[in-house]
Amino acid sequence: MRRPSEVAITTQGYPIVAQIIAIDGDALFAGRPTCRGFIMMEEKGMKRRACFWIVLLTIGFFAVSAFAADTIKIGLLAPLTGFAAADGLSVKNAVDLAVEKVNGKGGILGKKVELIVYDDRADAKEAVALAQKLLQQDKIVGLVAGSYSMPTRAIAPLFQDEGVPLVAAYAIHPDVTKAGDFNFRNGFLGAVEGRAAAYTAVEILKAKKIALLTSDNDFGKTLAEGFNEYLAKFAKGKAEVVLAQTYPMSEKDFKPYLTKIKEVQPDVIFSSGYYFQTGPVLKQARELGMNTQIIGEEGADSPKTLEIAGEAAEGFVIVTNLNRDDKRPFVQEFLKEYESRYKIQPDMVGASAYDAFMILCDGIRRAQTTEGKAVKNAIAQTKDYDGLTGVIRGFNKGEVVKEVQVQQVKGGRFHYLGVVTDPQLITP
Repeated sequence: MRRPSEVAITTQGYPIVAQIIAIDGDALFAGRPTCRGFIMMEEKGMKRRACFWIVLLTIGFFAVSAFAADTIKIGLLAPLTGFAAADGLSVKNAVDLAVEKVNGKGGILGKKVELIVYDDRADAKEAVALAQKLLQQDKIVGLVAGSYSMPTRAIAPLFQDEGVPLVAAYAIHPDVTKAGDFNFRNGFLGAVEGRAAAYTAVEILKAKKIALLTSDNDFGKTLAEGFNEYLAKFAKGKAEVVLAQTYPMSEKDFKPYLTKIKEVQPDVIFSSGYYFQTGPVLKQARELGMNTQIIGEEGADSPKTLEIAGEAAEGFVIVTNLNRDDKRPFVQEFLKEYESRYKIQPDMVGASAYDAFMILCDGIRRAQTTEGKAVKNAIAQTKDYDGLTGVIRGFNKGEVVKEVQVQQVKGGRFHYLGVVTDPQLITP
């Protein structure tokens, strides 16, 4: 037996030493990690036989590495803690169901999907740090942006620069898609949602006098702009805003605002806000003896709104993208499975995140690769895609084009009231 010779090789950035041992003219080897990055042969006569085993060792290492990385990694950012935790939980629950469905059917391109989830707490700085981790460390091939407008706006340029597709589930600010063509939105642009709310007030509820009560942030501002745009372009002389008020994000006492609204006696109040704002608005309005019809939007599309408002939520109307009475079988299957598993009613936030994940998967499948540009192009070419939140006609510069659903609370649950289909209103 001859003493071993060491061969140091580097595979996929990992240096390995192969010990070549000649026994009766044959070569055996064993591998171990090393920091050495060169090839060293102690005995020239062994080079030919050793090379054969080096190749086998390298191939074996590559095979092991490939097996370990044999998943398609998709990231998810959602506010799992903090003021928006209920929305974050809805997102996580729904996307978990989507992952199970995709992997249960064999995954994509012969690989399972691996979901990498981080809690951004609806905070822009936190989201940026986590986005960089997802891109640089986790090497994801796409992101479900399951958070609010501020964090989603902050990370969109990062994904554009890295050439990794991002699909925003429900963030409404225009800057998300303005960051570049790798950014898409499955939820409605704020202006679209605002126009749909105004249409609902004027055409469905026949309001003449309208009061606005909106949150003083990106969310509230863009909704109000869309609402006023509709009144100016499509309802001139038919309806008017008799009072417009804004409130800070942290507001809890809405009675001073509602008292002023009560004095002008509007037919409808458009109250934009999240569930933790709209729920109290509904409750406090009824406590003041107000029976005015109140309209909200997808920020209030949550079982938490119903929980907070209680009986005061009855009759409340929202514009959103999830129709609970949608007759398509797979929509009803999702609604039932979600409620059965999580013991809570599903909402727009979860359904939108589910669709965002599925849109990414569909793009990868049609592109037949995880390469960013190819996936981005495939998503951009989406047409008539059947989503939980409606049939996606396509994307217009990253913005989804689909019908806006109008839901009303009846018997403690959201149900169909109407739908907005006018291309002038639903096209971004």
